[in-house]
This record gives sequence, structure tokens and C-alpha cells, in this order.
Amino acid sequence: MSVLAIHPGAYYHIETLEAPRYRYHFDRLVRPEELPSVELSEHQVLFIPCRTPADRMAPHAAQLRAYLDQGGTIVATGETAWEAFLPAIHFTPQPTNWWWWLTEGADLGVRISAPDHSLFEHLGQDDLTWHLHGWFDPPEGVEVLAVNEEGKAILYVDEVTTAGRMVITSLDPCFHHGSHFMPATTRFLDGFLPWMSKELDKGKSE
Repeated sequence: MSVLAIHPGAYYHIETLEAPRYRYHFDRLVRPEELPSVELSEHQVLFIPCRTPADRMAPHAAQLRAYLDQGGTIVATGETAWEAFLPAIHFTPQPTNWWWWLTEGADLGVRISAPDHSLFEHLGQDDLTWHLHGWFDPPEGVEVLAVNEEGKAILYVDEVTTAGRMVITSLDPCFHHGSHFMPATTRFLDGFLPWMSKELDKGKSE
């Protein structure tokens, strides 16, 4: 199992990718500009963290698509303008209520929609709940793992668009973990990254 992570270089990327808590989940770190020199097929998973600038990834869209067509797995987290460099992504942004949790009894509306999925052996609903930036209209046939209050996808696995697999979420755990703001985001990464390391080297679901 080998995980290649894109490292754009911001402080929250450094904290997520280089600090002791999670660095052992990543076998190699590269800048977006270094992708042409990387043989992606040597890695089972390519991890693209939150707020990776799309203008640094878009020049490599064809390389990423070729990797997917060869059966590779790409994991891309929030606020990255995925549609600029990954196929079949349709995203609708929404105003973010940063302070909803200050209201007693408030419910952001995030729900797990596939509770039997292996990811949720590692995560609970509260670990996906901090705030929302928008939702996806994913292709028919993808597996939607979590939704917003209107039932719109915020986390899904796409094994239909290419011969590979994309795990896409609008959640932005790396940014908030790296900013030491929102404990749920650290809990999310505590569960998500071990799941990624354990499960995503198995190839597509049959």
C-alpha cells in the first residue's frame, strides 16, 4: 500500500501531512508542480488535501484521468474546486454558517446515508459535523456516504465514472485540523486516514 499526497505548502497542509499525528499515513509528498515527474501508478492512492489550489492542479488533469483509467484511487477533500481537474464533478456552493453550533440544540443536518459502509466502522455522525460549504450532484450509480439536511451528497465514492475510484467530499478537515479549530475535524482524520490506509488498497468494489 502506497499513498502519495499532494502538498501545496500552506500551514494547515504542513500540520496535516508532516506533523507526527498523521504523517505515517503518507508515503510520499509532492508539490502539484512535481506531478509530471511522478509515476502515479506506483501508488494505490493519491490524496489531495483541502484547499489545494485548482490552478496548480488543472494542468495535470490529463495525468490524473489516466491514473484513474488505470484503476487508481483519488481522495479529494473540500474547497479544492475539484471540477477543474477531476471528471464528472458537479458542485453547488452554499453560504457557510460558521457559528450554528452556538445555538443550543442546533442541528447542522449532516447524516450518514450508508451506515453499513466500512468507513463508519471508524467514524460516527458527529465526526462529520462541523459546517458545510455546499453539495454535489454526483453521477448515477455512485455510493453516497453522507448527505446534508436536504439529502444532497457531501461525501461519496465514485466507481462508475472511470476504471478507478474517486472519494470526494466537500468537508474540509485538513484546513480546520491544521488551524487547530473544530475538534470534529481532528476526529474525522483520526478515523478517515486509517480507513484510507486499510481499505483503499483493495481495488474497486465488486
